[in-house]
Amino acid sequence: MLKTGKRINAYRKYSEDFKRKLVEEYERGGMSVLQMQRLYGVCNALIYKWIYKYSTYNEKNIRIVEMKDSQSNRVKELEEKVKALERTVGQKQIMIDYLEKMIDVAKETYSIDIKKNSNTPPSGGSKPTGK
Repeated sequence: MLKTGKRINAYRKYSEDFKRKLVEEYERGGMSVLQMQRLYGVCNALIYKWIYKYSTYNEKNIRIVEMKDSQSNRVKELEEKVKALERTVGQKQIMIDYLEKMIDVAKETYSIDIKKNSNTPPSGGSKPTGK
């Protein structure tokens, strides 16, 4: 800042090789725009401009959309949660199969129908106590 209170605008010129290197790095998936912005100190708008200009995948009327880190992390978390839930469902299904087999064995051994029919009236049980 000058003594007069005016700020000096520092313009930086970047070489074509540098610009192409950043675009190539982005296209390979090595870095996100945010990571390049932080590493090289380049405005993200400039990086997007260079991607639009130098990208080998560039076509007219195609917009480049980049998932933010938080979104990609959220997707990974959700995928892990789905896998865990699928494992739990599988374990529960094994337990259900085991218990049903035990019921069948008990039925054959003791000649008792352990599974109750839905139309069976409730048993007498104990009477409510009157206080």
